[in-house]
Amino acid sequence: MKLYFVFFYLLINFFTTFSASATSMLPITLEQLSTRASLIFYGEVSSNDVQKDVQSGQTVTFTEFKIIDLIKGNTTRTHTIKQLGGLDKNTNINFRIHGVPKFQRNSRYVVFLPEKSSLGFSSPLGLHQGSFSVTTENGEQVVSNGRDLSRQNTTGLNKNVQVPLATNIDKPSQARLDDFINTVRAYNTK
Repeated sequence: MKLYFVFFYLLINFFTTFSASATSMLPITLEQLSTRASLIFYGEVSSNDVQKDVQSGQTVTFTEFKIIDLIKGNTTRTHTIKQLGGLDKNTNINFRIHGVPKFQRNSRYVVFLPEKSSLGFSSPLGLHQGSFSVTTENGEQVVSNGRDLSRQNTTGLNKNVQVPLATNIDKPSQARLDDFINTVRAYNTK
């Protein structure tokens, strides 16, 4: 009987160990996102295309954005990012990487991107931390990535800029889009 309980305990541990997974990242402030990103834009997703990547051999998602406002860096009127993972409709396999943001077609975002990797990958900085959804509430455009924007500690990277970000007192994870973009631009002034 005792052997039965040991076997049952090991079996439960085996399944819970391999079914649980997560990605953890250190928090990145808005100032750090702003100064570390090589490209920052406000854009609308025009397409998501999942396919087998020729360079890496992996399932990837190509997300094309129509640029509404280029905040930092250089790009054309559209910009495509390549991220690992996605739902392959040919095989019906969903290859999902925890923490890698999924962008919805016709939705708007402010995205903070590093330089592309040697294989062309470019997920937002800090994964989900570098992707802010833009929605309309009470006729006003607001941004949020789910984190409390009112508690942004500055790192002192740009000592000449002390920019508080105005947030909604009832929803500290949200800020007005215009205020947010102006704050990001201020962090990048020299």
